[in-house]
Formats: sequence, structure tokens, C-alpha cells
Amino acid sequence: MNAEPPAKRPGGRSARVQAAVHQAVIDLAGERGAAQLTIPAVAERAGVNPTTIYRRWGTLQALLAELADQREADARIPSSGDLRTDLEAYAVRTLADLTRPGGIAFFRAEVSSDIDERRSGLRECLQRATTGLDMVLEASRGRGETPPSLERLLDRIVAPLYFRVVFSVPDTDDAYAHALVADLFSDLSRPER
Repeated sequence: MNAEPPAKRPGGRSARVQAAVHQAVIDLAGERGAAQLTIPAVAERAGVNPTTIYRRWGTLQALLAELADQREADARIPSSGDLRTDLEAYAVRTLADLTRPGGIAFFRAEVSSDIDERRSGLRECLQRATTGLDMVLEASRGRGETPPSLERLLDRIVAPLYFRVVFSVPDTDDAYAHALVADLFSDLSRPER
């Protein structure tokens, strides 16, 4: 007979531990950066035993992925009814997420030095980016539009934002995010040769 895992209660100790651990990760990533982000450091800041974190999340990358998924769900942008407006909102939100305190540290920590963990972290990071874009594209198709491909949006909007934030390129701001979308639409409006 297979025993089902106990159901998680919405409140109580489990929720308090999760909230404390999540806040500790955010605080430490903002203060120290990715290099100092370890399970023992998170546990100490959260006031829990490291085994609690290992038992619940297993790895730092799994903890970071859960936190990123939660932040992604909290930041979903409703469709405006206009593809360009939706892509601008997506680009600005992505940039805000990367540049918030600890934002790029989350990305760097997900991209672990361990090759297997790095592949896993990159896949999860890419999945989060594509989920947001898929929602924008789905809404556009639902309106009868023919939007650019997901790959094109990753190349023209997402990749430049990550690159500029990772390498601290000056003037990577909301105006730049809007300009990426404007450039994309400018290219889309040109007749093909």
C-alpha cells in the first residue's frame, strides 16, 4: 500500500519556515551576492536547522527555483489586448526582476558551478522566461494575430536583458527595455526581401 504524503497546511509552522527561508534567501542574495548564498547561511539567517532546508528542498538550486516560480506567479501581467504593450510590460518586468536587490544573484546562483545543477538551473530559468512569453503569445493568437516566434522574442528581448544585467552594461533601464520591443516591431514592419 502506497502512503500519500501528508497534505501541506496553508498556515502553521511549515508556512512560517517557508516564509523565513524565502526571506533569508532574498536578504542574503541582496547583501552578499550569489557567491555567499549557501544552505547553511540561509538556515542561519532564517533561524532554522540546515537539515530542515535539505529535507524540504534538497539543493540550493531547488530552493531558488521555488522562490523564482513564486515570484513569477506573483508578477504575472494580465493581457492588455495589444501585443506590443504586453511585450513592453514583459520586458520591463523581466528587467525589474533581474535588477531588484538580489535579482541577478538568483540567476547566478541558479547557474551553479556543478555542470548537472547548471543544466537544471538553466532549464528552469528558461522555462520561467518562456512561460511568461507563452502567455503573451497565446493571448495574441487568441485575438487572431500572428505574433513573432518564441525563439525570436527570446533572442530579441530576453537575451539582451540578461546579457546587459549580467555584465552591468550602463543604461539598461526601462527605456532600453521599451527600445528592444520597438526595434523588434520596426523589423517586423519592414517588408521581407
